[in-house]
Amino acid sequence: MVLVRSRRVVLPGGVEAASLEIRDGRIIAIGPFDRATEEANVFDVGDKYVLPGFVDTHVHINEPGRTEWEGFRTATRAAAAGGYTTLVDMPLNNLPETTTVSNLRLKQSAACGQCMVDYGFWGGVVADNQAHVGALASAGVLGYKCFLVHPGIDGFTMVTRAQLEAAMPEVAASGLPLLVHAELPEPVEHATARLTAERCDWKRYSTYLASRPDAAEVEAIRLMIGLSRKHGCRVHIVHLSSAEALPDLQAARAEGLPVTVETCPHYLHFAAEDVADGATLYKCAPPIRSRANRERLWQALENGGIDLIATDHSPCLPEMKTRGDGSFLEAWGGIASLQLALPLVWTEARRRGVSITQVARWMGEQPAKLAGLEHKKGAIKEGHDADLVIFDPDANFQVDAARLEHRHPVTPYAGEMLSGVVEMTFLRGEKVFDRGEFRGEPEGVRCFRA
Repeated sequence: MVLVRSRRVVLPGGVEAASLEIRDGRIIAIGPFDRATEEANVFDVGDKYVLPGFVDTHVHINEPGRTEWEGFRTATRAAAAGGYTTLVDMPLNNLPETTTVSNLRLKQSAACGQCMVDYGFWGGVVADNQAHVGALASAGVLGYKCFLVHPGIDGFTMVTRAQLEAAMPEVAASGLPLLVHAELPEPVEHATARLTAERCDWKRYSTYLASRPDAAEVEAIRLMIGLSRKHGCRVHIVHLSSAEALPDLQAARAEGLPVTVETCPHYLHFAAEDVADGATLYKCAPPIRSRANRERLWQALENGGIDLIATDHSPCLPEMKTRGDGSFLEAWGGIASLQLALPLVWTEARRRGVSITQVARWMGEQPAKLAGLEHKKGAIKEGHDADLVIFDPDANFQVDAARLEHRHPVTPYAGEMLSGVVEMTFLRGEKVFDRGEFRGEPEGVRCFRA
C-alpha cells in the first residue's frame, strides 16, 4: 500500500488536508491527513499541492511517419515532467493519418511500450472516410477530429459542409464528440489575397494576424452550432482564439445543444502586442490575439463559457519554425507546451486570483469528461486511478529550452520566469517522475471510454 498525504490535496470540492490510500494503482480511500498507517510506503509532501494527474486532449505526437518531429517516447516524457498523466493523440500529422481502423492499429503499435503516461486516440473525419466512422468507434477511438480549413499539411483533408452533412449522422450515432478546428477558409483566403496584393510585409506579426480574422472563427462556429442542432451531434471547438465567438457559444449552450469549447495556454499567456516581427516561434492557427481578447478568454473560463484548457502541443523540425527567414506566411504554425502548460496557466491564474481548484477542473476533470475517461481520470476520487502530481505553487523558475523533454528544444517561452514546479508525478500509484528524473520503464497503457 502507498499513502500520499498533504495539507493541500486538491479535491473536486476544494483544497483539504488529506491522505490518499493507494492499492493496485487506484485510490481506495481518502482520509484525514494524520490517519494511522501500517505497512504503508508514505509520501508526506507537507504543504505542497497534491493535484490530480492532468489530461491533455489535444496533442500532436506525430508517430508513426513523422517521428523526427515528435514521438511517443519524447512526448510522454514531457507530459510526465509537466504533470500530465493522460494524453489523447490527434489523428494527424502522423503518416498514415488515423482515419481508418488499419491506420489506428499502426498508431497503437507505435505507442505500445514507449509511453511514460497513459494515452488514447482520436479518429479523423476527412473528405472521403464517412464509411469508416462507425468502425473507428468500435475500435475504441475516443472521438473524432476534423478541419474546416486546410490543416497546413497534405493527407488529412479538410471537410466541406456537404461532407460534414454526410459524416455527422454517423458521428451522432456513435455518441462520440466531433472535435473541430473551427476556421472557415473563405475569410482566411480573402484576407491573405488582399494582404499579398497590398504587398504587406509577412515578417510583421500584424500582417499574419490580419490574415486569420476573427470572422473565420466566428462563422465556422456558427456553422458547427447549426449542424449540431440539425444532427444532434456532440461538437467540441478546439483551441478557441477569438473571444468574438463567445456569445454564439453561450447561446448554443443556453439552448441545450451539446457544444463544448477549449482554449490553450498560449492564448491565455501571450498577447499580439508583445509578438515581435519575425518571431515565428509564436506562429499558430488560429493566431495569438490582443491583450483585451486574452482577458475575455480568462473571463469566459471563470464564468463557464469555456470548458477546458488543452495544449495543442504541435512540434515540428526546428528549421520549419524559421522557414522563410522570419516570414509568418512560410513558417510552420504550432507551439509545443506539454511540459510547461501547468506552470504557464498557474502563473496567469494566480495573477488574477484564480484558484488551483479551478485550474485542476480545466486541465483535469473537464478534459477527462470530453474524452469519456471521467470514470477513472482527471480528479482525485475514491476508485479513480492514482494519477497524482506533487506541485510546489510558490517555486519560480526560468524556462531553459535545453531542459525540455519534447524532441526539439524549440519554444517561444524560452527565458520566461514562471511560477509553479512539478516535483513528482505518479501514474496509477507508481512514481514516474521525481525532481527531474524519470523512474522505471514506460508503463503507459491505452485508455478506453467506460
